Amino acid sequence: MKMHLTTAAAGLLLLAGVGAAAAQDVIIQPEQETVIREYVHKQPLASIKVPGVELSVGSTLPDTVELHEVPNVKYRYVVVDNQTVIVDPGTRKIVEVLQ
Repeated sequence: MKMHLTTAAAGLLLLAGVGAAAAQDVIIQPEQETVIREYVHKQPLASIKVPGVELSVGSTLPDTVELHEVPNVKYRYVVVDNQTVIVDPGTRKIVEVLQ
């Protein structure tokens, strides 16, 4: 009986961890992505260099990088190495790299 409880407890902890990881995934709604793409196209920025940062979802941009607002959208954007990246301003994590 004790072994079954230990196994069940371990399973619950594993599921809790998976749930927490899934909660960190950011999904930009298609409507928001359209608004962001149109705004970025109309408001182009000069590209900057950020040494040591990989431009991929989940990477964190340093505080020295200025994030630019998109009206009525939670996220911010910046152009790094000629790629537009969408950033969560609270965590400064890249949530999408626009192609």
